[in-house]
Formats: sequence, C-alpha cells, structure tokens
Amino acid sequence: MRRPISRPLRGLLASVCVLLAGGCGEVWNDPYPAAERGQNILYTAFTDRPKHLDPVQSYSENEITFTAQIYQAPLQYHYLKRPFELIPATAEAIPVPRFYDAAGRELPADAPAVDIAESVYEIRIRPGIRYQPHPALARDEAGHYLYHEGGPGERRTLYDFERTGTRELEAADYAYQIRRLAHPALHSPVFGLMSDYIVGLKEYGDTLKAAAKSLPPGQWLDLRQYDLPGVQVIDRHTYRIRLKGKYPQFLYWLTMPFFAPVPWEADRFHSQPGMAERNLTLDWYPIGTGPYMLSQNDPNARMVLTRNPNFGGETYPCEGEPGDREAGLLADCGKPLPLTDQVVFTREKEQIPYWNKFLQGYYDASGISSDSFDQAVQFGQTGEVSLSDDMKAQGIELQTSVSTSTMYMGFNMADPLVGGLGERGRKLRQAIGIALDQEEFISIFLNGRGLPAQSPLPPGIFGHRDGREGVNGYMYDWVDGQPQRKSIDVAKKLLAEAGWPDGRDAKTGEPLVINLDTTGTGLGSKARIDWLTKQFEKLGVQLVVRSTDYNRFQDKIRKGAAQLFFWGWNADYPDPENFLFLLYGPQSKVKAQGENASNYENPEFDRLFERMKAMENGPERQAVLDRMLDILRHDAPWVWGFHPKSYGLEHSWVHNRKPSNVANNTMKYTRVDPALRDAKRAEWNRPVRWPLFAFAALLLALVWPAWRHWKRSEQARAVEGQA
Repeated sequence: MRRPISRPLRGLLASVCVLLAGGCGEVWNDPYPAAERGQNILYTAFTDRPKHLDPVQSYSENEITFTAQIYQAPLQYHYLKRPFELIPATAEAIPVPRFYDAAGRELPADAPAVDIAESVYEIRIRPGIRYQPHPALARDEAGHYLYHEGGPGERRTLYDFERTGTRELEAADYAYQIRRLAHPALHSPVFGLMSDYIVGLKEYGDTLKAAAKSLPPGQWLDLRQYDLPGVQVIDRHTYRIRLKGKYPQFLYWLTMPFFAPVPWEADRFHSQPGMAERNLTLDWYPIGTGPYMLSQNDPNARMVLTRNPNFGGETYPCEGEPGDREAGLLADCGKPLPLTDQVVFTREKEQIPYWNKFLQGYYDASGISSDSFDQAVQFGQTGEVSLSDDMKAQGIELQTSVSTSTMYMGFNMADPLVGGLGERGRKLRQAIGIALDQEEFISIFLNGRGLPAQSPLPPGIFGHRDGREGVNGYMYDWVDGQPQRKSIDVAKKLLAEAGWPDGRDAKTGEPLVINLDTTGTGLGSKARIDWLTKQFEKLGVQLVVRSTDYNRFQDKIRKGAAQLFFWGWNADYPDPENFLFLLYGPQSKVKAQGENASNYENPEFDRLFERMKAMENGPERQAVLDRMLDILRHDAPWVWGFHPKSYGLEHSWVHNRKPSNVANNTMKYTRVDPALRDAKRAEWNRPVRWPLFAFAALLLALVWPAWRHWKRSEQARAVEGQA
C-alpha cells in the first residue's frame, strides 16, 4: 500500500517549485499598476500634502503645483521667454488699463500716478472654453441641476455621483471668484491686500459678514445677490475691474489662481449640508477649465491629474530665447496641449526612497538632496558644475537656475537692543551681517547651491544689478573683479562703535546676548546651530537659540516678541514691489499684521516705495530702486542671506522642461517617451536571480536526505508487509 508524502516534506517541495518557477519568470519592483506601462504618463512625487485646493485660499507652493494645472486665470507667463513675459491664457489679449482722475475724467496713459484716482481693466474671455466634467454642472433634460439639493446621500466621494455636466466659461465666473475673496468663512490670504485696491471690496466683505449672520444655519450665501462696484460683468465674455489709483503689478495677479474662475454652481453644490463632513468641498475637489482635472485625491499616498477632455485651444510655443532651439525646446512647436495624458504624484515622506526610485526610473525628474549631492554632481577645477559619471551613464540631464527667492535673517526693528534707526542699533546689525559668512554657509550646508544676497532683490527681478554696481558696500569690498566680504576686524570695529567692544557693554561690562527665535525644525540640524554660534563668537557675542513649535513661533512674530529670526520669500510675480513690500512700514507685522516681519519703518524708504510701485520699468524706476536699496543696506534690517540655486535632474525620456521660478502652470508643456522609459526601467531593474537559485539549491540539498530517508522507510515497510 502506498502512503502519501508527509505534510512537512510536501510543503518544502512545493516551496522549491514555487521559487524555481519564480526564478524563471520576470520579477518586477515596479510600484505602478501593470496597466500603466507604456502609457503617456508623467510620474513625479510630493512630500507635503496640500491643505487647500480652493483657489480663494490656496497660497502655498505645494498647493499651486496642483491648482495651477486645474484652474485657468486670464493671463499666464510665456513658458520659454526670459525675462518673464505675460501672455493671454483665457483672455483674448493683455488688458490695457484706462486711467481716471477724481472727477471721473479719463487721463492719458502717461499721466502722473498722483493724478490717477482709478484704473480700469476690461478683460474679454475667449468664447468656447468649457469646464471639466463635474456633477455640479449636471442637468436633466429640462435643464434643472441634478445635484443642487438633497446633499450627498450615500455618496462618499465626488466620483460616486452618477452624472456629470459641463458648460461654457463665462465672465461672470471670474467675477464670482473675486467676490469669494471677501467670503467671511473662507479667510482668503489676499483679501486684505486686494481690499486696498479693488473698489468696494472691503465694504463688500462687511456686507457679506452681515448677510451671513442673518441666514439660517447651513443656508448657502449666494454672492451674486450683493453688488461689488469694483467688479462688473459687461457681457457674457467681458468683465471689468476697477482699482484705486495706479497699480501696474495687478496684471501679475491676473496669472494667479486667486483670479481664476469658479462657477456659482460649484459653490452651491458644495455648500449643501453633509458635504463638508465627507470632504466634498472645493478644497478637496477643484473644478476648472485647465488642461488637467484631479481624478484621484489621496493626499497621504497618491494624487492623479488627468487630461481634461474639454480642454483645447492652446498649443506649444514656437519661439523662445536664444539657445532654446538648440536645446530641443522648440521641437514640439504648434502641438496641442497638454502633451501628457496624466500626471501621477506619489507621496514620499523620506528623501532616500524618493532618490532611489528616481534612479530606478520610477520618477521622471527629481531634485537633489544634500545627502545625494556628491552622487549626482561634480565640480570642475574652475568651479563649473556638471553631472557625475554615473548620472551621465544613465542619460540623466542637469538643469540649474537661481531661484527668484530670498532667504534672510531678520532683525525685529521694534526690539530695543537690535532695532531702531539710531547708530547703536544700525552698527550692531551691520557687524552681525559681516560676521555671518554667507559664502561659508552656502558651501557647507547647501553644497554651493546659493548666491550670497546683496539686497532683497534676486537675479531676474527688475532693479537687481550684477557686478560692482550691485554690491552691498557695507558688507563687501570689490577685489579683483568680484565681491569680497569685509574682514571680521571691520565687524569688530563696528561693534565697538555701537558700544559693545569685544561683545561687552562699554559702560557695564555685561556680555552682549542675542536671541534667535526659530521653530523646532525650521533652522535645521544641530550642525547649523553650532555654526551660527561660532559666527557670533567671532565677535564675542553670545547667541541663544530659542526653539519652539511653529504656531508659537508665528505668534511671537505677530506680537514682535522675537529678536532675530530666519525667514524667506518666493516671488509671487517678477516685480521688485513683491520683495520690497516686505520692508514697507504700513505692512508692519505688529502694527498691521502685514508681511513686514522685521517691523522696519523708514519714512524715506516708504515714500520711495509708494512712488516706485506705480512706475513702469525703465531708467527712472531703476534710479528710485537704487536709492531704496542703498537705504536698506545702510539700515541693515536684515542679514542679507542668499538666493537659492535650484538643481534639477530629469531622465532622457523627459522633454521640454525649462526651469521657471514664477510660472506654475507648466506641466502641460512636458512630454515623455513612454517606450524609452519602459526600456530603461527594464534595463535598470533586471531581476537578480542567482540568489533565488542558490536558495532553491540549498533548500533541495536539505530536502533530499530527508526525502531519501523517507523513501527507504517506505520501501522497508513495504517489504515487512509482504513478509
């Protein structure tokens, strides 16, 4: 009689078979579904989940990555031209303002800003633009909206609604979004600033507050029922915006999602009771006319932008700046946008997995962290930057640019020790500014990825000067054709003149102690704190780092309780006003809750700022800016830090990527070669099979003696049975 093989032996043999079978097949570490292979998809990653996707509230870099692809403001920046050039997006043309005096008489275009009481911008939208499919726009055969009553029911997501609809973009949609800036429940971060310019917007906000209080709980506040004199709909495709005075920078605001359209139907749809509890809000599910729509929203894992089937009318540019044609950036001239069908974002909380997946070809582009810098980049004998041999071997390309950003250390000018416009405080600040060696900081902590700042204005912004003309003479000397930081002896002399020889009070002998306020993670590693401490020690000054959580830090800045702090600013638009308003007195954080975190006030600077912001770019404006920067360098309300350099990597199958630190709606221009990507992924991620076979052989070697022993036992039992 034949007995079945024992279960343990059967399990071992089965394992060997499975391992051998797996070794003969393909073993993939591909993190994406097999159905996506070969598809026209751009793969990228994000580290911080977006908080707001509603254009009235969104104001962070990690949010505009998504909103700028979904919403369409009337204007945009030319993708290739530098300096940045405004071009129409949904508008038919760049609006040219008309100017009026206080009596309502129209003024010539070159009228002095002091005579201009009102600027009027009339914007005409191209007919035929349509919204993405969305349930808020779904109607029945009679034209009634299907989902404006009754709440979500059993539906958990936007994609659970059975039907969607669309309609043509109208001028009224732009007017409705501007009204939303004043909505009392939305707290738009630009409402205060825009209230200073858009006629009647502040009063409109007061009207909406009163109206909201009078409504029953949960009832929709229909913004169309309340008049906003500064925004008028002229016809179906034309609207008008009236501004107080002259504000040329307003055209830049017309590129931002704040001024993108939102249909009233979406506001009505999402305001229904029960919607917010299920994240059925514009903050979670945006609606736009842009090239992409959000088709998957899992901000803890994966977010997907999919081609808007109703998008059309835009093509890839056919002209750029010198060198663009040679770089292949004009090869797609005239092709319809977007050039990719989907953009898949995967959340990566750690840099190492992000970097490794890029090297494996699973992300199409990547930045370079400090930990990976030496692996990716090498410096030549003359300091030129190039890719490492390993990166070149993979066909990876490097793009560098100086960001239109400024990182600085701000003094609280309201502080009795480090603040004030008197000589004691000024020379103390200048001494600290010299002692904090930005060149050394950039070299040690940024791998050289930064440009020491000479003023608040980064390269690429009108008013910034290169060469000797742009050097801060209070911090640098001009030596052998380049700026050289003044010696520590100059800083010590300034400190002594401020009344602190060798870091001690000349009258009392008490040591000088400076407090640096920061968040727990904002300053970075202990190494950076140690470096800063040593910089102050060169002057004999004691640095005390007061670390706290972000909310507490923000509160200290608002109340003026900080003494010294780190801060930074990324350009919203390419104009000096966007940086210099950070030091404009009426924008004081303490007095007005503005963006002037240093609480700096200089009457001459403020007067020049008021004049400069209304001027057109040209020699006269440059002269005003030169004087303003000289005042700032003399008063030293900041330690002029650095302008970051952006280093980006992309694989050989990625095309048309050009660094842009101002434009954000750029994903529509990127093209990928899916076939080349799949081939490279297969080449770089071949399964390593020999360990599998070695393990299988070892397992067989262990199984074989046991199997032979079992076989002999079976045979012996068979003989005994026959006997």
